[in-house]
Amino acid sequence: MNLLRKLTLIAGTGAVALGAGHFVQQKAANRTTAELPGVVVSDISPVAAGRGDLAPILIDPPALPPAAAPVTTPALPTPDLAPDVPQPDVLAAADPDLFTTPDAPVMTAPAIVSAPDCAVSFDLLAQPGAMIGVSMLAPCHPDQRVVLRHAGLTVTGSTSASGALATSLPALTAVAQVEVIFADGERVRGTVPLADFAGVKRFAVQWQAEDAFQLHAYENGARYGHPGHISSAFSGTSGETGFVTMLGDARVDLPLQAEVYTFGPAAKTEIVLEAAITPTTCGREILGEAILAVNGQVEVSDLTLAMPGCDAVGDILVLKNLLEDMTLATAN
Repeated sequence: MNLLRKLTLIAGTGAVALGAGHFVQQKAANRTTAELPGVVVSDISPVAAGRGDLAPILIDPPALPPAAAPVTTPALPTPDLAPDVPQPDVLAAADPDLFTTPDAPVMTAPAIVSAPDCAVSFDLLAQPGAMIGVSMLAPCHPDQRVVLRHAGLTVTGSTSASGALATSLPALTAVAQVEVIFADGERVRGTVPLADFAGVKRFAVQWQAEDAFQLHAYENGARYGHPGHISSAFSGTSGETGFVTMLGDARVDLPLQAEVYTFGPAAKTEIVLEAAITPTTCGREILGEAILAVNGQVEVSDLTLAMPGCDAVGDILVLKNLLEDMTLATAN
């Protein structure tokens, strides 16, 4: 099968900022003083006396000096010898600035905002069923579209508001390497060995945006909707049949999604892909990739499907014999 096209990625960025302020208010108090009354000094007049047996002699009385005017002592200011000072319990409620000596001014250094810690924590964990547990915390990449890659499998994820991501991927190799790509191009990767990988066989189909495929596995000649028909809508009994895992966050811009079928113990399994004819896919080619992983050997093939005209909207296009074609390609 010819390799015609590849999937694309899209990215975006963001920023944040913060600030602070301070306010101070001062108060004042008034004081009053009292005046002392002046002192007034009165005058004293002399009295004349004589003998009673003598004829009265008329003598003009000496002229008396005019009465002195009252003398008033000027009012003098009186110092506050006993100011009205509040008692201790009142002082406690008063403004402390009125009863304390002001200290020297204190110089305050400007606040320094340290840069955020942008270190990314990335861990991989081997989970039962040859699954890879992915745990990541990227504080400087919150609410962001990311791409997860493993052995040709490529799907989108989304970090939380704190930059966290937790998900699982089906392992396609015994020693699994997983890489996460952020919107700004930064990458982190890790490796984890899978102890229960022996004998694992998986088939996957992946696509971009509206170019969707649906994977169906028919075990031991099963018919559609009957036991042995395995898909994302029809699951079998764990351990007795295979199972399909849905991957990829469809909520992000330009989502990359996949469906992965893990083979069960069935002696024979037929893989079928379906593509719904919709108003967004009719009358054009849709693109995807098929992945076959057997005992750690991974083969990736391009899928190109010419969709019928839009008068066929609502119909389904079916692709068969995919395993045979890919097996023959690997043998050659």
